[in-house]
Amino acid sequence: MSFEILKKHKTFDGHTIFCEHSSESTKTKMKFSAFLPKEIGELDSAIIWLSGLTCNEENFITKAGAQNHLKESRTMIICPDTSPRGVGVSGEDDSYDFGSGAGFYVNASTDGYKENYQMYDYILRDIVSLLKEDFKVKNISITGHSMGGHGALVLGLRNPEVFSSISAFSPIVNPMNCPWGNKALSGYLGEDKEKWIIYDACSLIESGARHENRILIDQGLADEFFEKELLTANFENICSEVSQSLRVHYREGYDHSYFFISSYIEAHIDFHLSYLK
Repeated sequence: MSFEILKKHKTFDGHTIFCEHSSESTKTKMKFSAFLPKEIGELDSAIIWLSGLTCNEENFITKAGAQNHLKESRTMIICPDTSPRGVGVSGEDDSYDFGSGAGFYVNASTDGYKENYQMYDYILRDIVSLLKEDFKVKNISITGHSMGGHGALVLGLRNPEVFSSISAFSPIVNPMNCPWGNKALSGYLGEDKEKWIIYDACSLIESGARHENRILIDQGLADEFFEKELLTANFENICSEVSQSLRVHYREGYDHSYFFISSYIEAHIDFHLSYLK
């Protein structure tokens, strides 16, 4: 195996594992967690979960309750960390929304960050290769939350031949037009906004990117970031204009937390399983 298992826990007759491996893309050690309902070799598919700002490889796998909904399947779920750690870039630990824990799933091109912050390639190349070569899966879907929802939409729309289906919880759909996105994209890519377009789901749809299958989004209406940062309606409107199939569930009373995610994770898993079978 190209990864080391650091911890392993029996879970719903499968195993939850916490692992470390060397990444060619980030040139660092990276961590991930996963739930395996079957032994390696008996799996046939995988769901990639991309977490949001401040999260690491532990948040989703310990809080969302996904294991129970995958226990009868042959589909694993893998949860990578959200950035390289401890690479010594000046300012990488100064704020919650940039640097450590906030890689934004882009390939950085600015001084300092371009050496290691290659999170788009890390998911598309390292994680996808690890799933196919080490876990022997054939089909892969992608989902995530907030910053990770942004990553899932961008990776899925740019690589529809790789990802069978796309979903997201509370995604940042239009980072070119929100404070979180402006800070991250300018910091990682510089001030030339032409370079930002390929990391903005709304801009990708507008530029012709499509996925043949319906995209699923869940968004809480009591989410404190809904109006300023997430801009769900922008994505809904552009998808409607160009006939990209999309279903958005607006959930009354739900916020941005894992309490929301755990309430609807079963629906997202069922959605992906319908395309992975």
